[in-house]
Amino acid sequence: MTQPPVELVVDARCGTGESPVWSMAEQALYWVDIPGRVLHRWSAEGHTQWATAEMPACIAPRAGRPGEWLAGMESGLFTLAGLGTLGGTPLQAERVAGVAHARTGMRFNDGRCDRQGRFWAGTMLMDMAAAARVGVLYRHDTLKGEPAAVLDDLIVPNGLGFSPDGRTMYLSDSHPSVQTVWAFDYDPDSGTPSGRRVFVDMTALPGRPDGAAVDADGCYWICGNDAGLVHRFTPDGRLDRSVPVPVKKPAMCAFGGRQLDTLFVTSIRPAGDLSDQPLAGGLFALRPGTQGLPEPAFAG
Repeated sequence: MTQPPVELVVDARCGTGESPVWSMAEQALYWVDIPGRVLHRWSAEGHTQWATAEMPACIAPRAGRPGEWLAGMESGLFTLAGLGTLGGTPLQAERVAGVAHARTGMRFNDGRCDRQGRFWAGTMLMDMAAAARVGVLYRHDTLKGEPAAVLDDLIVPNGLGFSPDGRTMYLSDSHPSVQTVWAFDYDPDSGTPSGRRVFVDMTALPGRPDGAAVDADGCYWICGNDAGLVHRFTPDGRLDRSVPVPVKKPAMCAFGGRQLDTLFVTSIRPAGDLSDQPLAGGLFALRPGTQGLPEPAFAG
């Protein structure tokens, strides 16, 4: 299959570009730079960014609250408002739920809403070299309640996704010692995952499993961090395609555009010599020949 051309959308130079979310109402993409403490927005009209008080890792729009978002950050979950202000102005951030981290130096990582609007997000120790299994996957149902700890024993929880019918949940651990994607049976009524099983063992494939998206056909797209690839797996776990991008560390992908047929990919800009990947940390777009699904808003 001919590989689709990849376009640089924004030379954002994010330290860690993560959590791209397409707003159908605004026809705009939002994403974060975790260490840069920045929330980005891009549309055909231009690129805007706002500073955040803590490192933001994952975001979701709030249902019925235009311009407001829920974000997993360092000390807990926050609502972010003030996106109508000029870029560069710190957002109005209110912590709505804290979490009791197992150790200092932890933060939230990958997260998104299920098809019913519950917010799922995992935590990790920022010192990945420690390989500490202190990460927890949380479910947050209502704005006023505390998040529920659902799964633990994780190092770097990543790759959250839900099948089109909402009855399968995907989760990865991207640490080099794990590199596994799991699938779960998911009860959409109670928000309970069960029947954990290996969906993809990526130790034999190029790249560590990072952020992911699910398309309208139920295929699972996941960034192959360190390999400069975005992989697509069929619902039965078969590797279907691997699409190259012009950076070594693609971080997360999301479908967007008016027909949800554009795949946006955020990336990481590591320290050191970048002569072989000067666009690292940028936002990219490609047309993979398939469509995505609208990203659910937080309904709590």
